[in-house]
Amino acid sequence: MNLKQLSDILGLSQTTVSRALNGYPEVREETRLKVQAAAEKHGYRPNVRAKGLATGRSMVIGHVIPSSSQHEMVNPIFGDFVAGAAKVYAEHNYDMMFTNAPDTSIEASYRDLFARGAVDGVIIQGPKVDEPRIRTLSRLGVPFVVHGRSTGATDEYDWIDINNQRSFQRATQFLIDLGHRRIALINGLEYMDFAQRRRNGYLAALNEAGIAHDPSLMRSAEMTEIYGHEATQALLAQGTPPTAILVSSIISAIGVRRALEEAGLKMGRDVSVITHDDALSYMQNGRDVPIFTATRSSVRHAGEIAAEMLIARINNPAAAPSTQLLEAELVLGRSTGPAPNKA
Repeated sequence: MNLKQLSDILGLSQTTVSRALNGYPEVREETRLKVQAAAEKHGYRPNVRAKGLATGRSMVIGHVIPSSSQHEMVNPIFGDFVAGAAKVYAEHNYDMMFTNAPDTSIEASYRDLFARGAVDGVIIQGPKVDEPRIRTLSRLGVPFVVHGRSTGATDEYDWIDINNQRSFQRATQFLIDLGHRRIALINGLEYMDFAQRRRNGYLAALNEAGIAHDPSLMRSAEMTEIYGHEATQALLAQGTPPTAILVSSIISAIGVRRALEEAGLKMGRDVSVITHDDALSYMQNGRDVPIFTATRSSVRHAGEIAAEMLIARINNPAAAPSTQLLEAELVLGRSTGPAPNKA
């Protein structure tokens, strides 16, 4: 089914049908609904390449992976974010492209992408505390959205983020209210902005409660299951081990649980655990009752919002920067309980 065939069925000109499908305001609502219904009934899909030629756009969104972060391609958090974004791209007739950028030539890579018309916009994921990609894209004046924020960025830009500091401050306060005083933090790499904000929230809660932070209880590395396991083993080997552990990823939290079980400890009774949960489709935090008490925020939903923001930016380059700060929900699970001496 092509545009001419659909136009013949409706008895309308190809121009009218095209304008109705593309949301032009001069098309009457009655006509637009009639055209959309017929397109769905007969299985018509717009020719994206033809639309791109007509609008001067590639109808492609780029996700640029720095060489040092290629492991992100197999990270389920990255996968769920992209799945959410892809859903929105498809609804707006955009395709998606992944490409690699050497860490030593980020600006050249982005400049080339836009100069040859390969993409109409890009999404940045995993921003650092001082993120050079934001400066580069701002200088190039091209459409982009950041999943996260960069504390060191001085340019205004579109972003969507979780209130990481607030969520970890609240989680730490919850553990303090349960009587815990030896609270460990198994964090992500702290040159990443989200990890620094989570650490700040953890430290703020301890400070408010008058608890001196102990550097020996703080860990920072890439958030893998093995890291969670090894970090917990080291924490338990201390003379005064923690009674609670705050974890930046449910992936690492699985390693934490494994280490506790190997040590003959019961999670929630002997050691309480709170983790961040991205509501991953392939790594659910239990069913009826969550396994882990968690700060939860869907990364797939964040992908959907980021995609909508980017398409809006492409359609209106002069609009004021758009930002969204999502609050994480504190979900109670089986992994937390009173401190052992308070039980």
